[in-house]
Amino acid sequence: MTDFTALQGRPCPEWYRTPQLGIFIHWGIFAVPAWAPRGASITELMRSDYDKLFARAPYAEWYANALRIPGSETARHHAATYGARAYDSFRPDFEAAAAAFDADAWAGLFAEAGARYVVFVTKHHDGFCLWPSDVRNPRKPDWCAARDFVGELAEAVRRRGLRFGLYYSGGLDWTFCDTPISDLGDMFASVPLGEDYKDYAECQVRELIVRYKPSVLWNDIAWPDEARLPALFADYYAAVPDGVVNDRWMGNVALFTALRDWGVRKSFNETIKARSAQGELDSPPPPHCDFRTVEYGSGETMGTQKWESTRGLGLAFGYNANEHTDDYLSGTDLMALYGDVTARGGNLLINVGPRADASIPREQSTPLQALGAHLAQAVK
Repeated sequence: MTDFTALQGRPCPEWYRTPQLGIFIHWGIFAVPAWAPRGASITELMRSDYDKLFARAPYAEWYANALRIPGSETARHHAATYGARAYDSFRPDFEAAAAAFDADAWAGLFAEAGARYVVFVTKHHDGFCLWPSDVRNPRKPDWCAARDFVGELAEAVRRRGLRFGLYYSGGLDWTFCDTPISDLGDMFASVPLGEDYKDYAECQVRELIVRYKPSVLWNDIAWPDEARLPALFADYYAAVPDGVVNDRWMGNVALFTALRDWGVRKSFNETIKARSAQGELDSPPPPHCDFRTVEYGSGETMGTQKWESTRGLGLAFGYNANEHTDDYLSGTDLMALYGDVTARGGNLLINVGPRADASIPREQSTPLQALGAHLAQAVK
């Protein structure tokens, strides 16, 4: 299968099409330093400080990238707190803290919140895998957990009657390309294009499908080669007939290659800045997806297509100890957001960012519990 023809017209499965709540989970080594600048959302920064977007982003899960940008707030914080310590040296701290991981406790909270599905980050941009993969990273062969956090959570979530999905960072992996990223042009220019990464990413996603049968296959940023996707999607649907894939699988190798030229990247960035100034940025539809996504956005341009709104309870996805209580949504805020998104046909994928020891901060659990109580009352 070399094109998307056989996938055209596939209806979005009814279980997902029904407007509902999902839970996103960003947890990993980045939960040890647990720091990012606060005060401005990624959406605000797109308009106000695009050239330093990822240097100033409130995304604690991007810590390793911001650390590589000279003069960034993260680099200054790191030097003052940790000196010259390397990001990779946080791994033992994470693994020691993560011994407290209790999948059933997480699943219980998510069920109490009224969620119907859960999407767990299996590998974020730092490349560290939260399952004991048999597909070894050719650049860092042991860059994965010995404990199967993915499998444990899959079992706990399904015992609660919820569906289980998986996130995978296919477009960025800093073990293959760690060039500092400041803006979207830099980001797409950093998609690894070597055959070693293409093989690695595809084999890992296939392993995740076989082992965990995820109801949602949620890729991030992009995909290193679109030519490989039709067969991957067909095999996923064969394994999980009512599974869904999101829209972040752009695999335009020519574009990624062209953006490695400074002049092309400059022109691309100027176009993005101009579009951002006109309103909410909407990416072009991919050759195939089951639903569209918006991140810290309203979704006002989604129309009748199935879509999903995702954001953190605060301004980060990974846990950011630098955030203040008033940076988080209150229970009332979360209820209003859920009502708005679902009334317009979307799903709300709200994110929790646990601490390194897997505890979920009260600022995150409290609004989830309030939403759950509200939803339970609504069905009585």
